[in-house]
Amino acid sequence: MPDARSKADDQSLATQVATTIREMLIDGAFEPREKLSEQQIAAQFGISRNTLREAFRLLSSQGLLEQIPNRGAFVAAPGEAAVLDIYRVRHVIQRGAVLAATSGHPALARMRDLVEQAEAARSDGDWQRVGTLNMEFHRTMVELCDSPRLSASFDLVLAELRLVFGQLNDTAHLHEPYIALNTALVSLLEARKIPDAISQLESYLLKSERAVLGALQRERIKSQPSG
Repeated sequence: MPDARSKADDQSLATQVATTIREMLIDGAFEPREKLSEQQIAAQFGISRNTLREAFRLLSSQGLLEQIPNRGAFVAAPGEAAVLDIYRVRHVIQRGAVLAATSGHPALARMRDLVEQAEAARSDGDWQRVGTLNMEFHRTMVELCDSPRLSASFDLVLAELRLVFGQLNDTAHLHEPYIALNTALVSLLEARKIPDAISQLESYLLKSERAVLGALQRERIKSQPSG
């Protein structure tokens, strides 16, 4: 029988694998409703299928996977109710990040670099990369809080949000306007104009929430059988 230490090691490995898969979700490596192959992913990570199943269980508890008896594990497809809650969480955490911002914080330089990368990706027409950079921008903003727990919580939000975007056929119109908004937001933070930054963020999140909900609703209508 495995001892307590080996069980703890297995759980730690499963947690690491779950974290890596979550990063892959944020990067758009999997599609919503996609079935995940235990055999392929276990081989990819060089782990046992039992360890992978534990990682899948963790991701399911976080709302990122759905495990269907006798069918396997599928990537989640968050709906409109999830979007509303995602933006509630974003408002609380990101407003706190703006209030916590300090001059010279390394996250500000990283945010500036990310908007420049997003502008280059837009020029290349690489909208998936624009979306990934946009998410990394907001993840980096939360680092202004210097709180690993808040950052970990926000990663779950970003992974869910990416799965929302993955359900939409054309995300260029969703991502393109936010390049300029990200640039404006980081400029306000660099200038220590905190009240203006909060106002900009609140307007930003409201606009984003409405756009995402509208796009999801249009996709749902298109998918309904006619007649």
